[in-house]
Amino acid sequence: MRKILVPLVVLATSLAICASTGFAQGRAKTGPDLATIRDAELEKDSLHNLEVARHYFKQKKAYLAALKRCEEIDAGNPNFAKMDEVLYIAGESSLKLAESGGVQKTKKVMPDAMIAKGTQETKYKTPDELRLDARMYLSRLLAGYPNSAFRGEAQATVESLGGPIEPATEKPTP
Repeated sequence: MRKILVPLVVLATSLAICASTGFAQGRAKTGPDLATIRDAELEKDSLHNLEVARHYFKQKKAYLAALKRCEEIDAGNPNFAKMDEVLYIAGESSLKLAESGGVQKTKKVMPDAMIAKGTQETKYKTPDELRLDARMYLSRLLAGYPNSAFRGEAQATVESLGGPIEPATEKPTP
């Protein structure tokens, strides 16, 4: 009886130890970090907005429309794969708007329907606010994307605006 009892106890203890270590491994975090997971539909929508913003920026010279598209991507999908280009277009669009006095150049003749809508008071950012926005967008590009293809142009533009702005760090509350 003793010859069977000793191996049985050893077997039971080894099973208990193996089961507890196996269970502990199952609790470990598996898979990618949730902050880096990209939603396919959101990526597709952001890519479309980027293509439209690129078209407005390069061909139409509609800097306000390009800036609005980039702000939409930045607010809705901060993990977008091409965020460096979004920040570059937003920064350059803000700078171009600042050079034109903060308003988009438009045609002189407006249709009657738009004249009625145009009577409302519209608040535009001042050129100084737009330059600060451009500096902020381009500084984010320089700080967050060191291997970006837009880094050289952004660096030169930020230096002409007074240098990069340090990213704000959140202080923990006691």
